[in-house]
Amino acid sequence: MEHKLLEKRIAIVDACEAPVNLGSLVTLATSAHGLVDDELRCNAWPHLLGYDRRTVFAKSQPSWQDLPVHKDESQVELDVNRSFIYYPKNESERQLDRRKEELLSVIIQVLREHPMLCYFQGFHDIVQVFLLVLGAEQAPEAVAHLSLLRIRDFMLPSLAPSLGHLNLLPSILQVEDVELYRHLSQTQPFFALAATLTLYAHDIQEYGVIARLFDFLIAQPAVVSIYLFAVIILSRREELFEIPADEPEMLHSTLSKLPKPLDLELLISRTMTLFREHPPEELPARTWSKIPRNSVLKTTRALGRDQSLQDGEGFFEMQALQIRRQDLRQKAIMNLWKYRRPVGGFGLAVLVGLISIWLGRKGLESAPAFGLRRVKELFGFFR
Repeated sequence: MEHKLLEKRIAIVDACEAPVNLGSLVTLATSAHGLVDDELRCNAWPHLLGYDRRTVFAKSQPSWQDLPVHKDESQVELDVNRSFIYYPKNESERQLDRRKEELLSVIIQVLREHPMLCYFQGFHDIVQVFLLVLGAEQAPEAVAHLSLLRIRDFMLPSLAPSLGHLNLLPSILQVEDVELYRHLSQTQPFFALAATLTLYAHDIQEYGVIARLFDFLIAQPAVVSIYLFAVIILSRREELFEIPADEPEMLHSTLSKLPKPLDLELLISRTMTLFREHPPEELPARTWSKIPRNSVLKTTRALGRDQSLQDGEGFFEMQALQIRRQDLRQKAIMNLWKYRRPVGGFGLAVLVGLISIWLGRKGLESAPAFGLRRVKELFGFFR
């Protein structure tokens, strides 16, 4: 075993040497024992996240402390006070307080430098792992790349995109185990939200396990995290069939907690097999086509790692625009319902369609001038 790990360490170092062998690095991060230790992760994670740390530290930037305060900083402080519960072990209160100060600084720096990002509870669970692996100096750049290019959907101004990820779970179960899929059909997949939202960092209490899992998750497309949860469900088949299908609350409660202990290497191996045999593009019910094209599920799948922070910000703005359009459509429809009179179904359908087309073509920039009152005026033509 030691000889194999030594060979793997050498292979990781070689893969990180210029020119970086990214394909080899992905394979090494995915295979048994991942990237082995934190020293190797410090070199490998930046490459997997799509940047060269030497270039980052060579450029000068204004101090983040001089930037405007982010709207979510008070919530960040509350969550950071609850961090480092399970690891690192055997540290004094003074040492843990110092780590909390560093964690707070890393998160606030990322939020101030990229103020469009919306903090979510559980983000600190992810960042504390990056802080422990990379240190306070390297962590901010890595967290910025992770936030904008890999978990961007979780940091939008709406939870809807995050919930959209979970809609893939039933389709994955359907193609792999139709009997289990039917058994869980009355249970909404919201049980997977906490785990997938935090890249499992909220649930896994062992530092070595979560660091190894991060090797895998940042090496693979973002959608693989959903496949991993599907594999965890499949591994609990017998346990789940002991719970009646007409007790969705009990099923939800069971599925919302990860089993212990996790045989992580086996789960990773099975996840990759499931991902290869049933890629997201081939899932039933056109599930994949319903995922927005600017979602991280698709941008990490189709565009690879050749993306910059500016690319991530561009994707973010497109997604935020789509969310605002959807909200405006919903408000328009609710307004129509509120001020409705008896009207032919065909006329109402035409009006709703026209509003959707108009919003799609004109965008939100002209929406204030149009306003919801104009929706009511248009509705007047159908009275």
